[in-house]
Amino acid sequence: MAKTTCAKALQNWEQEHPGEQPSEAEDIRLIFQNPPLDKLDPPVLNTLAKVKRLSLSSNAIEKMVNLPGLRQIEILSLSRNNIKKIAGLEEIGQTLKELWLSYNYIERLDGLQPCVKLHTLYIGNNRIKAWDEVDKLKDLPEIANVLFVGNPIYDGQKDDPKLLVLKRINTLKNVDGTVVDDSLLEKVKALGDGVPTTTVK
Repeated sequence: MAKTTCAKALQNWEQEHPGEQPSEAEDIRLIFQNPPLDKLDPPVLNTLAKVKRLSLSSNAIEKMVNLPGLRQIEILSLSRNNIKKIAGLEEIGQTLKELWLSYNYIERLDGLQPCVKLHTLYIGNNRIKAWDEVDKLKDLPEIANVLFVGNPIYDGQKDDPKLLVLKRINTLKNVDGTVVDDSLLEKVKALGDGVPTTTVK
């Protein structure tokens, strides 16, 4: 079956937003294309110089790519695709604040290092099996809001997984939709010094 191209998706967007130009828009949502998008097209997407929120969720995209033209982007949504690896964030890491990647096939949290402004990471329902991957978020100076529900690391834990995440990254303000307050921090302290280190088989 033929796939929708990024150029065609933007044409569809223009039909739904008469009188607006994609190159001038701050919020562009190319979600649930029919047939779905299966790849990102840098020459096309790099024309979106003023976009602050770009949603490409609910498609069939397999790879993240560099998009240096998105100089003002703050929110990038790629949830519900076929992505296996976080990549291509080098050029937008100075502005990106939220990255939505839930419901993909991601096992590792490499590739986030350029995102010095990132405060929100939604990566629920992926394939993260090792708790050491969570530790990699410590390198993000502004990370405050994460969602890990639905990953294999949560399977079979006797303690509340939220507490285990917070034990590893104690600067978080919200974990899995729960605000981090004093009562939650007390529960983290009650866990003691141990943190899970095993990889789920």
